[in-house]
Amino acid sequence: MAPVLAARGLTKAYGGVLALDGAGIALAAGEVHALAGENGAGKSTLVKVLLGIERPDAGVVELEGVPVPFAGARKAAEVGIAVVAQELSLFPDLSVLENLFPYGPPRRAGLTSPARAREKARTVLGELGLSGISWRAPLGRLDLADQQLVEISRALLEHPRVLVLDEPTSALPVDAVERLFAVVRRLVGQGLAVLYISHFLEEVRQLADRISVLRDGRNVMDGTPVAQVPLDVLVEAMLGDTPGELRKPDPGAGQGPPTARRLAFTKVSVGRRLHDVSFEAAPGEITGFAGLQGAGHLAALEVVCGRARPTSGLVVLPGGDPPPRDVRRAVRAGVAFVPSDRKRYGLMLDRTVWENTSAVSWLARGEGPLWLHRGRHIARATAHAERLRLHGHALTPVRSLSGGNQQKVVFAKWLDIDPQVVVLDDPTRGVDIGARAEMHGIVRELKEAGKAVLVASTDLAELVELCDRVLVFQRGRIVRELSGPELTERGLSVAMNAGFAGTTGT
Repeated sequence: MAPVLAARGLTKAYGGVLALDGAGIALAAGEVHALAGENGAGKSTLVKVLLGIERPDAGVVELEGVPVPFAGARKAAEVGIAVVAQELSLFPDLSVLENLFPYGPPRRAGLTSPARAREKARTVLGELGLSGISWRAPLGRLDLADQQLVEISRALLEHPRVLVLDEPTSALPVDAVERLFAVVRRLVGQGLAVLYISHFLEEVRQLADRISVLRDGRNVMDGTPVAQVPLDVLVEAMLGDTPGELRKPDPGAGQGPPTARRLAFTKVSVGRRLHDVSFEAAPGEITGFAGLQGAGHLAALEVVCGRARPTSGLVVLPGGDPPPRDVRRAVRAGVAFVPSDRKRYGLMLDRTVWENTSAVSWLARGEGPLWLHRGRHIARATAHAERLRLHGHALTPVRSLSGGNQQKVVFAKWLDIDPQVVVLDDPTRGVDIGARAEMHGIVRELKEAGKAVLVASTDLAELVELCDRVLVFQRGRIVRELSGPELTERGLSVAMNAGFAGTTGT
């Protein structure tokens, strides 16, 4: 019997970069087929070709044995192929019901019927634990996990023959993941074909029947039964060689009584984002935070910066202060925050260098009007510019500076308060290699000055280069700590993607 949906010999190049190199996959009715691979392996391109979003340079896509060059995702949906993408495609200002039926309510006797829409949606929403939400509520009022479940519900309401789930659990708490898996298993039992894409390999091993693995655009596994693939073999297939033995962190690490000058978390939770997290960060140490999207590492940093409040647990800043209740209190407690989006959150682009570098210290000290102290602020900005080798002067408009020099201004405004804790979120995002090296030099100077430095970065090489140790998060928990010879890009990738048996479901 022919697969419901299959692709063979797919090749796709973007300029001189080969995204797919003879890749393929075959999805059969009544089973979950997982697709795995590192970032950049070709997974997204393969899915886009299957859905008709991209046209392959070579190869064929077949629906029940018949070639089908779909002219877009809508055409694919019309023949029963539904997709839940990693990035939500919902409308936050519309109601939940309007999002479930974006093309209008179903018809009864030729007329649209909102009552019929509610009737059809009630069952699937209930299965996913959303029976208590308001039909009329704007979707944007729901938390991210419930929005993700609404998107999954919308796909299921189309009664597809093929369901593509692309990282569907990245924002879901454990109980919602379990509900989703139960629904998927029921649908598969009714003959649905599911393509499941996830970085959480333990999830893949728990749910999928077969697995295909892409590396560099090629199949290194092609429909292998999951039961025949040990975790280390699967990781080897993804990464290209055998990683060292995976080791859980010592569950008691970081849970002793905090010393006065350390930043300490003890069994800290933040809603659904963080669960019983404990660690310490010492002065004169660079601690890295790593994880996939929604893993919880950024939530931990938000607590330190006053951008999120713990729902339970104990947080102690250096010196014994409690966690800041808001950003202003964080500044006054000596916490600096360098954001990843400097233009949106880090700078006043139409202001001068001195106005930007003075903004935080002025807020922290509660001084009078900024212009009253203009000379003193300009002098301090000039000193920062010289120290950071800024290509500009105190009166230069920030908008006219290069990206690297703008980032130096962000650093300068926080150095102006002489912080005790420095939180860096993708500190070298969008800067050239020369500016990156200078930024790293500044970070090391902060360490040598006795600051506790916390770094999150999507660039694993940056974490390896900068950090003394890195805490790896999954589903709101620390699953591993890497330091010394273990702290490599490959080691981080394995820890972030593979996890450990039992960690994803607890």
